[in-house]
Amino acid sequence: MALAQGASEAADAAMSDSDQIIVTGRAQRLYRTETTTVGKTSEDPLNIPQAVQVINSDLFADQGARDATDIYRNISGVSFFSYAGVTFRGFRQDQSFYDGMRGNPFIGFSVPQLFNIDRVEVLKGPAGLFFGPGSPGGIINYVSKTPEEEGSLRTVLTAGNYDRIGISSEASGPIDEDGIVTYRVGGFYESMDPYRVNTQNKSLIGDGAIAIKTNEGGKLTLQATIYDNRLAANRLRGVLTDNAGNFRTDIRWNANEPTDFLNLKSKAYQARYATAIGDAVTFDLGVRYFKATETQQYHEPRGFEAGSTDLVAREFRDQIRDVDGLSFSTNLTARVALLGMDHKFQAGADWYDETSVLSSRILRAGVTSLSLSNPVYTTSARDVARAALLPFIVTDTRTKRQGAYLQDQISVTDAFLLVGGLRYDKFTDRVVNSASYKDNDITFRTGAIYKPRRDVSLYLSWSQSFEPQTAASQNGDAGGPFAPVTGDQFEGGVKTDLFDGRIQANVAAYRIVRKNILQADANLPPVNGQDQLRPIGEVTSKGFEIDLSTDLTPNWVLLVNYGYNDTKITGTIAGQAITNAVGDRFANAPKHKLGFWTRYQVAPIDAAFAFGGEYVSKRISLSGQDVKPYTIFDASITKGLGFAELLLRADNIFDKVYAASGFSAQSGHFPGEPRTFLAELRFKF
Repeated sequence: MALAQGASEAADAAMSDSDQIIVTGRAQRLYRTETTTVGKTSEDPLNIPQAVQVINSDLFADQGARDATDIYRNISGVSFFSYAGVTFRGFRQDQSFYDGMRGNPFIGFSVPQLFNIDRVEVLKGPAGLFFGPGSPGGIINYVSKTPEEEGSLRTVLTAGNYDRIGISSEASGPIDEDGIVTYRVGGFYESMDPYRVNTQNKSLIGDGAIAIKTNEGGKLTLQATIYDNRLAANRLRGVLTDNAGNFRTDIRWNANEPTDFLNLKSKAYQARYATAIGDAVTFDLGVRYFKATETQQYHEPRGFEAGSTDLVAREFRDQIRDVDGLSFSTNLTARVALLGMDHKFQAGADWYDETSVLSSRILRAGVTSLSLSNPVYTTSARDVARAALLPFIVTDTRTKRQGAYLQDQISVTDAFLLVGGLRYDKFTDRVVNSASYKDNDITFRTGAIYKPRRDVSLYLSWSQSFEPQTAASQNGDAGGPFAPVTGDQFEGGVKTDLFDGRIQANVAAYRIVRKNILQADANLPPVNGQDQLRPIGEVTSKGFEIDLSTDLTPNWVLLVNYGYNDTKITGTIAGQAITNAVGDRFANAPKHKLGFWTRYQVAPIDAAFAFGGEYVSKRISLSGQDVKPYTIFDASITKGLGFAELLLRADNIFDKVYAASGFSAQSGHFPGEPRTFLAELRFKF
């Protein structure tokens, strides 16, 4: 974002008092958001009886964020697991929503990009009322950029170490004189050779949208986005470690050959209509379709060869993943006075249909092992040719989700609110030529909010979630069908928006119980070769989170977030494991996570200086290996140049060697990025 860009006609003027006012305004309430749509309609976070965080585009810009992994450090209770997956209040999850709808174009092993995203909304804890099936840890909703009513043009040139180079540009504004039709068009390209040997990343995004004012208070927005990610030798696993979490070789080591690749091509089309009907009713309707193809050929590490501590055995995998999905969503909100109290009734429905086809062939024998200490790379040609003689194994999965919800927010008094809602879901999961299952479920959410003053909110809530069991586990021979896995959360907290929003401080404490997790019962004999399953497994997650966003002075902004979490198995069959658990602990679930970001603006020289950091405590991998705690720091300088703005940023400024997460003994830990430098020259008109 520009620090001190005035109107274009004043660009050649000397620095004036008005320019300084613009600079100062950039600092105050810089990363704050007044409303969120994480509850399907626009709402003040103080009126939501669950913890909510919103990361806006100002923070993206100041931190040089490119994809979702760049912003996790700003979210309490969320840490990196693998690829697009996160640990969320102790639970692994990888679901993402776009503008409140299902349809993530970054399938499989690709990470959501932020170029066309205006803000990221995070609803913590079970979100079944609004979003249907999902993990009890929470959901992440990406809100798209839309056409603006005032004309603007922004171009960014990017350079950095690891041969990083890129350009992006976006324009928006009215098409006609009356501003009935507005547009947005944007493009992003970036290329770099990351620190892992053989890798190269090229990312291309094209985005366009038109918004039409259809009636008083009504707008139709049409949007199309294409993504083309070409990742050479970048279907990455980790680097092998010992049981204490020490890397056994340089973190640049890569099991992939130079000719290995992961390519993602996807497109998303979306139409949204929203209108106000009088002063009391709002209505919105959305349709989203996406289609994505992820093609990958790569070498998968399989741990050390027998008797060796240097040679890593490998497989060669040739895989094509085709996914397409169609999503529909509608919401209605009405404010009415009833029985002497103000009610905000909210009702909605959504529908989602997805087809996911994975074609895979794996070459397990005769693949050359790779040395940790002295890797010698060639090409994949021999393995590609041998794998081509194998037939593809095709897995065709069909998923359908339909749900409807109703919620009432009752203002008993100006200071006391009650919230209650329920949702009914139907779902079908089918693996073609294999297993099929359909069922339904009902979820609830209730809460109470007390406001001793308009900018302070105290709340208590109970919320639920559910996740269908896998279709394969519903086999009658295994004891099925089984009811879904459930999640119940009790949460209490305090939210503030003090001093006209200059201090936003939130504290939340929670307890989540996840039940009905299937486990094999060794006390029962198999039926037709199938182990007998029982919904015995139970996991309890407890913790608290603190989030602070404040203006220390008119020119000094501080963000701090801290999360404590303790997730343990509280119900199990002896000798049986629960997915992602090792003993009574869970992989990549830190007990402590701290992040901060502070930015000081020096208006007389039109510059801003920022410093941030992240601490993640000790974890374990899926194989029970230690994942060491780490602390890293970042810094940036933003300088106005009159005609443009320059950002200079350094990540991991002390070049700390650390594991961002642990995976397995065969595949190793995912190393965190070493010290990186980024420069952006930003033009805005």
